[in-house]
Amino acid sequence: MSQNCWNALLRLLLISATCLGAGPILTAEPVIEDVVFRAAVDGRDERYVRILPADFGPAQSHDVLLALHGHGSDRWQFVKQPRDECRAARDTAAKHRLIYLSPDYRATTSWMGPKAEADVVQIIRETKQKYKVGRVFISGGSMGGTSSLAFAALHPELVDGVVAMNGTANLLEYENFQDAIRQSYGGDKQAVPEVYKSRSAELWPDRLTMPIACTTGGRDRSVPPQSVLRLMDELKRRNRPVLLLHRPDGGHDTPYDHARQAYEFVIQAAAK
Repeated sequence: MSQNCWNALLRLLLISATCLGAGPILTAEPVIEDVVFRAAVDGRDERYVRILPADFGPAQSHDVLLALHGHGSDRWQFVKQPRDECRAARDTAAKHRLIYLSPDYRATTSWMGPKAEADVVQIIRETKQKYKVGRVFISGGSMGGTSSLAFAALHPELVDGVVAMNGTANLLEYENFQDAIRQSYGGDKQAVPEVYKSRSAELWPDRLTMPIACTTGGRDRSVPPQSVLRLMDELKRRNRPVLLLHRPDGGHDTPYDHARQAYEFVIQAAAK
């Protein structure tokens, strides 16, 4: 679906969560909802975008795709932006008729801190209560790719597949965006090392049994790829279903064809 089509749908179909309450309705077009929910962890009103696929019906089972935005952005990045990673996520959701969720998860500097983690857990559980859900896939780029790996390590029981684009797998060694991460995590690496460790997917390979696809760039200076490369080597050694798409000359981005390949791999591998 082209960006113009998505923009038109946003203008025509955006529905405030306060207007909902009748449950899902069979519709010929995707339904885009800006959902407000009361966060159980601290009582704040938080938001996520939910897109129900065309011809959605409450009796049908649908898989779920969560798309986590990058640093400095919010829930609309993977709904509106034309960048390759975002288009690939939307196109995958449309092709496979997935319930598509794009949370703020404490935008704009989340890095999957404890409150963001609690929000995503709540979103998944409430989605399962509201709809007939099959598998749950989590994905994202940059901070969102990091957060996808972190969440899978924290809650493997909630995740059936991961697509992590240009993220890090080791928050203990990562040195960029430290002011934002420190605020999100409740302290620095010396003050709360367990928070950084628990979100470092490289340190928890035993938990990562689900299909995982990662994209990395050898010249990525924003989020260097070394920890993800090590993690993928270890998971391959353990015969886990993984796909690494590494561009030695690539930077902090993922081309559309690599992003689509990553999503398709995880969806197909999870079906086996």
